[in-house]
Amino acid sequence: MLNIIPIPAFDDNYIWLLHNARYAVVVDPGDARPVIETLDKLHLELAAILITHHHNDHVGGVNTLLAHQAAPVYAPRYETFNFKHTPLGEGDEITLPEIAQSFRIMWLPGHTLGHIAYVNDEYLFCGDTLFGAGCGRLFEGTPAQMQNSLQRLKTLALGTKVFCTHEYTAKNIAFALTVEPENIDLLDRKQLVDKLRIRRLPSLPSTIELELKTNPFLRCSQVAIVKNAHSESSDELSVFTALRTLRNHY
Repeated sequence: MLNIIPIPAFDDNYIWLLHNARYAVVVDPGDARPVIETLDKLHLELAAILITHHHNDHVGGVNTLLAHQAAPVYAPRYETFNFKHTPLGEGDEITLPEIAQSFRIMWLPGHTLGHIAYVNDEYLFCGDTLFGAGCGRLFEGTPAQMQNSLQRLKTLALGTKVFCTHEYTAKNIAFALTVEPENIDLLDRKQLVDKLRIRRLPSLPSTIELELKTNPFLRCSQVAIVKNAHSESSDELSVFTALRTLRNHY
């Protein structure tokens, strides 16, 4: 049976660890120390490292982790890294036999130009593209690129579990309520997330279905959001761009 657990790192990062009690796969290890501690505590053998993009809080621990346990590293072919890796791009597939999982690769430019995600029929590891009730900042890409990337994620199966890499959900919900204050699903999600965070429990994973109901960046055609985004136009890209600007200053 596959277990997926978050390893907290820095102030609000999650390093996702997939394991079956023998082998482990790690997603975006920005810090090696907590990963090594978890691997040793659970007596796990590192089978692979998956990287979504080049930011240091996602790759900073890779070399130290490899010195502790050698393993193949998979990373976007559109970016450069200082460690040996297998480059991956849109449409590629990888198989991880140690944990009986396969993933296809989606190229999702926006947060960075080379950002990728790992997805199958059950799981989405989307790095900093999609967050709980939010999306990543546009450090390299354009609003059009990010909006297109999010539109692609909207087409995934509703039950797909969303594993993003920051605990931003509570603040994202607070922002979302400023543009869609009467969204009942969003109000319900706020209550649940507030209870989880009081207990210091993760708000993740989410699901595609939940994001479609509560994430304003996936709901740019909703009347309330169009109005409250104060966009120059009602087309979805203009609304998305206005929303992202508002969130940047929230």
